Amino acid sequence: MTSVFSADGKNVPCTVIEAGPCVVTQVKTSKVDGYEALQLGFQEKKEKHTTKPLMGHFKRAGVTPKRHLAEFKDFDQVFNLGDTINVSLFSDEDFVDVIGTSKGKGFQGVVKRHGFGGVGQSTHGQHNRARKPGSIGACSYPAKVFKGMRMGGQLGGDRVTVQNLKVLKVIEEHNLLLIKGSVPGCKGSIVIIEK
Repeated sequence: MTSVFSADGKNVPCTVIEAGPCVVTQVKTSKVDGYEALQLGFQEKKEKHTTKPLMGHFKRAGVTPKRHLAEFKDFDQVFNLGDTINVSLFSDEDFVDVIGTSKGKGFQGVVKRHGFGGVGQSTHGQHNRARKPGSIGACSYPAKVFKGMRMGGQLGGDRVTVQNLKVLKVIEEHNLLLIKGSVPGCKGSIVIIEK
């Protein structure tokens, strides 16, 4: 993340994303596959680290091996195998959805994981239950804990979609997008950008 100054002098926080160049590695059609989509490949990969079936897949498309593959639907233009899609697909007026994997935070308690307030009072003989969840269910009836009860557990590492982020600037010569605000994931992680 970084920040830029807008035209009216405000400091706007933004995220810099390298969005391409992506190469079309497969064109899916409703006649053959049952739906219309494009499979795009991103980032170069060495041949020795690529499996034989994937090498055949890339050779058929006439492209070098790619590290990441993803499918996208609903393109305005028609693309063929081997075509390159870069950041010129976006403009400064667009709003995009960014999908990524959130940072893993390990095992966390209910205060951090679910936003519990903790126990109100810290007196009357209570000394070690300030951040505990409290009661989790009745003991005589129904004599069980219901599914979905909010408790401590693994936090983060989930697929997260952040919607309606504004594209502040498109830098075509370096395939960079400046998107207002933050996106899920750590530095260098892979995200999917959809209009």
